[in-house]
Amino acid sequence: MPPGAADGPFLAGPVIASLRAMSRWTLPPDRIPSAWFNVAPHLPEPVDPPLHPGTREPVGPDDLAPLFPMELIGQEVSTAPWIDVPGEVLDILRLWRPTPLVRAERLEKALGTPARIYFKDESVSPAGSHKPNTAVPQAFYNAREGIRRLTTETGAGQWGTALSFACAQFDLELQVYMVRASFEQKPYRRVAMETWGGSVVPSPVDEPGHPGSLGAAISDAVRDCIGREDTHYALGSVLNHVLLHQTVIGLEAKEQLELAGERLPDVVIAPCGGGSNLGGITFPFVPDAGVRLVAVEPLSCPTLTQGTFEYDYGDVAGLTPLMPMYTLGHDFVPPAIHAGGLRYHGDSPLVSALVKAGRMEAVAYPQGKVFEAAVQFARAEGKIPAPEAGHGIRAVVDEALAAKETGEEKVILFNYCGHGFLDLSAYDDYLHGRLPDEQG
Repeated sequence: MPPGAADGPFLAGPVIASLRAMSRWTLPPDRIPSAWFNVAPHLPEPVDPPLHPGTREPVGPDDLAPLFPMELIGQEVSTAPWIDVPGEVLDILRLWRPTPLVRAERLEKALGTPARIYFKDESVSPAGSHKPNTAVPQAFYNAREGIRRLTTETGAGQWGTALSFACAQFDLELQVYMVRASFEQKPYRRVAMETWGGSVVPSPVDEPGHPGSLGAAISDAVRDCIGREDTHYALGSVLNHVLLHQTVIGLEAKEQLELAGERLPDVVIAPCGGGSNLGGITFPFVPDAGVRLVAVEPLSCPTLTQGTFEYDYGDVAGLTPLMPMYTLGHDFVPPAIHAGGLRYHGDSPLVSALVKAGRMEAVAYPQGKVFEAAVQFARAEGKIPAPEAGHGIRAVVDEALAAKETGEEKVILFNYCGHGFLDLSAYDDYLHGRLPDEQG
């Protein structure tokens, strides 16, 4: 339990017994974690520092100051076990947090599995995904430092949407560089960003015929930021402070599982692009040795399952520091699959360290099998997942079917990281046989 949280259950006796008979568990607004969980002290060994792209020497705070506020730079390197959440951030998070924990009983019945499946419903945020969990604190720290404008990249549009919402709360301008394939596939993501005040252009800006990649969009956003005193850059995944902010997901889930009368999960599953929603739900379980942690990625962008662990740039142009991570190469351009949020050549150094040490597993699926599971989930549970969330659901289905074969009453927890209402063109392609099923 993070510092500052109330001791003991907030309900007792017959009320708790009644709640444990339900399939949906919520917490009151005052139960939002008051501190973020820092996984760094729990790693098997410390992560090597990022390197300056010019000197190849470890970067210092002064090297990062043109991009980030000092508070976030401090969080990036902190080894403190807990980091307090500012009250101004909590005030905004209470618009939707704590998010529900739901038992997927209808999916369990459809699969005929003895496994108990739970999901954290992050789709209830204003932007429809987990991304505002870090967008809000990033906008807050920048505004407090006097920054008036942010630049960023976005893949499927979830991050750009979330940051647009967050910037509106602190009266910040925002310029979003959206991967061109997603810009063309998902026009309503652009509309959402513009409704909250963000400006959106397709990336790469200097190659109109290019499908784009997150690495190229990062280069565009960093170029825009450098040299402007009023502007900082904001990243939606990969970096330590981003994953730190997302740990509210796993912290809430732990408390809600206890409220449900459940033991620790046997396995915690989430999709992985850069690592933000994966880290958010899994990191609080890292100290629990008996809990398996599983990252799920697209077969067309198999960073953890087929990449190499080495220092690499975070962007195509080599403007960002080099990070120790699993990578497919910073010039890798993945196919224009619908799960745009998972189309990144690298991964979080924290996630990479856990995979390298064997504490976290990774699997990859072609998008045809992903959408098969997503449709099965939608028809059983009534919720249409974002394609990114569908990757996690695919692994959940396979885990549940494996439990069916063995008869094991496995407890499965996964992160339902976003809804698919702005991704219906992907479902249209799948349902009408137009979805390419890449094989890696």
